[in-house]
Amino acid sequence: MARRGIINPSLKLSMRERFLRVFEYKEVDHIPDVEFGYWEDTLVRWHKEGLPEYVVDNDTADKYFGFEAWYSYKVPVIIPFREFEEEVFYEDDKVVVVREPSGVICKKFKRGKGCSIPQYIEFPVKDWDSWEEYKARYNLDEIRLPDNIDELKEKWKNRDYPLGVNAGGYFGWARGLMGLQTLLKTFYRDPDLIRDMFRFRTEMMLKAVRLALKVADIDYAHWWEDMCYNRGPMLSPRLFKEFMVPEYKKITSYLKDQGVWLNILDSDGNINDLVPLWLEAGINCLFPLERRAGVDPVELREKYGRKLLLMGGIDKFALIEGPKAIDRELERVKALIEEGGYIPHVDHRVPPDISYRNYLYYLKRKRAIIGLHK
Repeated sequence: MARRGIINPSLKLSMRERFLRVFEYKEVDHIPDVEFGYWEDTLVRWHKEGLPEYVVDNDTADKYFGFEAWYSYKVPVIIPFREFEEEVFYEDDKVVVVREPSGVICKKFKRGKGCSIPQYIEFPVKDWDSWEEYKARYNLDEIRLPDNIDELKEKWKNRDYPLGVNAGGYFGWARGLMGLQTLLKTFYRDPDLIRDMFRFRTEMMLKAVRLALKVADIDYAHWWEDMCYNRGPMLSPRLFKEFMVPEYKKITSYLKDQGVWLNILDSDGNINDLVPLWLEAGINCLFPLERRAGVDPVELREKYGRKLLLMGGIDKFALIEGPKAIDRELERVKALIEEGGYIPHVDHRVPPDISYRNYLYYLKRKRAIIGLHK
């Protein structure tokens, strides 16, 4: 009788082995038990519903629930940047308006549901002159490793967890320097400025990646973009292909030559139109796959086959609704889990609309399907 799926409980694997093997469609003892995190107000609510008070952030939650936090282990490369002087322009008991070390001026909320999402007022890069000034704050010739690198190298030799390196990203990084509106206008008004920014970013990240690969056996590269909203990308696929794909390839090609084949990219929203271009660029694993934005891991696998690796894709609204909806949602992705190349988790940070009871039910049911019983 043919074996069903890649889960083989008789195996005894390390976290590192399990993480890599699931993306190679090889047998694993269980699918990695991973989640994406929580909004601050979610944990505050759950304290009233049974969650211990000491669980106050994503790190303590990962430890409490026993998750395999793959993203916690990266080679810490230091990219020197002369920070802006921090300045407070206004403050009361609810908000503070401040210039951050990045040069961004923003309004921050001190507490409440929106406390983690600031309102941006001004960005440091507006044109060529401000870009040249900002670029001069970096010293790419002095990119370095931390002073305790020898101690870290000893820890990494016999590690049981995957080790990554930050490979950067382009649109999300540039948006943080210019703001969304200015960035989008600049693609049309001054495309050479965009090219210069992206080429500088490639130079920066290649130097960082090369340094990391000299001191460690790297398992994956981690990228961040966040360049889509719930109906599609903020940048047209045409401009993405012209400005970003060539820059990605410079880094992913180098990584491939060095034996690093796994490139994991985080982008929220409806990413569907950009998926084939990310694959062309050498990005082969995507998360968190937001369901209500129209991203479905089952459909992505049907369309792109095993070359596209996936994480996330469990509709948070099913957890809000309750056990029956949770069961339906997990059953929907069960075959994909069993095939491999996919790690299920909630499709973004868990919102405070989800009760602690529903979340615990979800974990119990998910863990049964991924072959893990706690």
